[in-house]
Amino acid sequence: MLEKLHLGLIVSCQALADEPLHGAAMMARMAAAAEEGGAAGIRANGAADVRAIKQAVSLPVIGIVKRNYPDSAVYITPTLREIDELLEAGADIIAFDATRQNRPENHTLEQITTYLNACGASSMADISILEEALYAESLGVSCVSTTLSGYTPYSRQQEGPNLELLEMSAQQLKIPVIAEGRISQPSQVEEAFNQGAYAVVVGSAITRPQLITRRFAAVTRKVRMKSNGNE
Repeated sequence: MLEKLHLGLIVSCQALADEPLHGAAMMARMAAAAEEGGAAGIRANGAADVRAIKQAVSLPVIGIVKRNYPDSAVYITPTLREIDELLEAGADIIAFDATRQNRPENHTLEQITTYLNACGASSMADISILEEALYAESLGVSCVSTTLSGYTPYSRQQEGPNLELLEMSAQQLKIPVIAEGRISQPSQVEEAFNQGAYAVVVGSAITRPQLITRRFAAVTRKVRMKSNGNE
């Protein structure tokens, strides 16, 4: 499955419960549109969405389950429970938080990776710093992704993608490194590949129309304010 993603665009088709496009049927249509546009793979949240998308497209599907637990900041496929849900739904690759933060219900990162390897599942470790990428590789994951850079308190906080982390990871790891996080322009996709990305994930810039609209609407508000003399 990873070979099918090489030098390709992975489109993250996700909508949370409070968003207008929430629902497995809607995400399946979004994934079909992404496939028509040339996507090489899909990243999806939740077993229901994974199952529906698998029926709608012929692309590899990377599955996650976002679930909040009161005793942990880790929410991307945090326990074995979520892994079992994704395996049953038929996810081709299972992505999970591979930071060193404490996991819910006393689960450990080592426990997660051991279970995935025992199941023969392809795995994507979402990391936020280089040390996490190196450790995930040592645990036998299939690939790593820079998804969580900027989303842990100890990682670099910036508006755009962390291409430095991508480059360092690509240079030091022997497994594929996926670029993900704050990629909003085609030029950034090209730059990510130049820095050694195996594949690139883009989400909000393609599949969250409310956020896309907000960027354009901000310009119209600025023009109206200028027209009214409120610079």
